[in-house]
Amino acid sequence: MTPDQYCESRATQSGSSFYYSFLFLPPERRRAITALYAFCSEVDDAVDEASDPSVAETKLAWWRQELAHLYAGQPDHPVTRALEPHLQTYGIERSLMQAVLDGVEMDLRQSRYLDFASLKTYCYRVAGAVGILSTGIFGHTDPQTLAYAEKLGEALQLINIIRDVGEDARQGRIYLPVDELQRFKVPASDIINARYTPEFTALMRFQAQRARDTHAQALALLPAQDRRAQRPGLMMGAIYLTLLREIEAEDMQVLHQRISLTPLRKLWVAWKTWAFGTTGVTSGGNSRS
Repeated sequence: MTPDQYCESRATQSGSSFYYSFLFLPPERRRAITALYAFCSEVDDAVDEASDPSVAETKLAWWRQELAHLYAGQPDHPVTRALEPHLQTYGIERSLMQAVLDGVEMDLRQSRYLDFASLKTYCYRVAGAVGILSTGIFGHTDPQTLAYAEKLGEALQLINIIRDVGEDARQGRIYLPVDELQRFKVPASDIINARYTPEFTALMRFQAQRARDTHAQALALLPAQDRRAQRPGLMMGAIYLTLLREIEAEDMQVLHQRISLTPLRKLWVAWKTWAFGTTGVTSGGNSRS
């Protein structure tokens, strides 16, 4: 198996929304973004799949060393070997790759965020930095497109947090800011014990509106001349907004289940956005898989 095949296999098996936005790219750009996605997936799994924190620390330290090897021209892992040919072509900056590792490391260091400002730092590292890197691969002519990409990454991460509240709580993490839990009178024990209350629903609808507003802010930053090149990001945004509508239709019932879209629904939204340049957000029936 070649490094590119390894990355493609990892992306395909994940079933991630990101995968469907890659399908319409030219081969070279698709190989680059798939390798970037595989890198992010590998380092995320290094922490999430390790039951022992010391093992996760060791794995993350290995990836930091591997990142140094990558930029020294001596990558060892299939993912970094797949990435190496694209570093110069698409301006894949080491500082942004390092930010991704720093964000993953935050999951080892803290399980709560006092306020939204501190959560935004996490969102930038695990998603905003990835958005900027992705934008370089998709192509852009206006520097403002990088601001769009960072804001879009934040919006997608906020929707991820909404979707995964219950799953994260079972792993001992609550990403919803502490001051907002207090404002809406939702004790952490309600989330940990999957207890639905009117207060929890109000809290989550507040989170959903902020995610939607953040996505709208991102779109407002995207220069018209780069809209075509940035269609993969628009596709991801459309898929995530569709997911958010599904969650809202389920009355924010995210503590006991992980609401998701079927692969066919994701592909349809992606194709519609690619073909027509729309948001791709449609109504329709329940699409959980």
